[in-house]
Amino acid sequence: MSYTIKEEDILFLDIETVSQYPDFDELSDNMKALWERKSKYIKKEDQTSAEIYGKAAIYAEFGKIVCISAGFVSKGILRVKSFFGNDEKIILSEFKELLQKSFSIHDKYLCAHNGKEFDFPYIARRMLVNSINLPVALDIAGKKPWEIKHLDTLELWRFGDYKNYTSLSLLTEIFGIPTPKDDIDGSMVGEVYWKEKNTERIAKYCEKDVVAIVQLYRKYKCKELIGENNIISLTNFDT
Repeated sequence: MSYTIKEEDILFLDIETVSQYPDFDELSDNMKALWERKSKYIKKEDQTSAEIYGKAAIYAEFGKIVCISAGFVSKGILRVKSFFGNDEKIILSEFKELLQKSFSIHDKYLCAHNGKEFDFPYIARRMLVNSINLPVALDIAGKKPWEIKHLDTLELWRFGDYKNYTSLSLLTEIFGIPTPKDDIDGSMVGEVYWKEKNTERIAKYCEKDVVAIVQLYRKYKCKELIGENNIISLTNFDT
């Protein structure tokens, strides 16, 4: 466990992703063929590639980011900010600006749940697709493992055991962390985005996961949870 890392030196984050198009039929012929190839590894025998196109959201080549929520802890106060909307390049550019203003690779860390296998590489890949130069915090090519300032609450829980995936919802449950899922869950993000076109709803859900990650990290260090009154959203959902 990373006992020496202060939570004040960590940016906690979570992302929400959707397929690049609302429907398989909107893909180009080339992308349809490429999805056919990709999806054969995840679909069941009785499923078609079109039927499971919603799962394209988990692949940076076939999906896109619609929200990045980030959380900072300072003096016991957790502040959460979301970047969300329909223009992925704007979301990524604003998040990059946050990283550049607030973080240095030498003494700051990024932390997400399953971040090393999903959030961090997904953000980096989508930045390149959108012609955005990688910020130092995400440009890990050629670096030694101990030079990469990435934390992962899933990896910390594994203690070297890589046989199983443990969800954030399961960990918050066993640690007694309140996570009010009173609206949507991850499986509904695509529908909320493409059918309801409600990115604010997605951002609120994403922020709840960031809060859960922060609380889980504190539990790992046997610290008290941050009280609800000390959690502040810097995102104006009224605009």
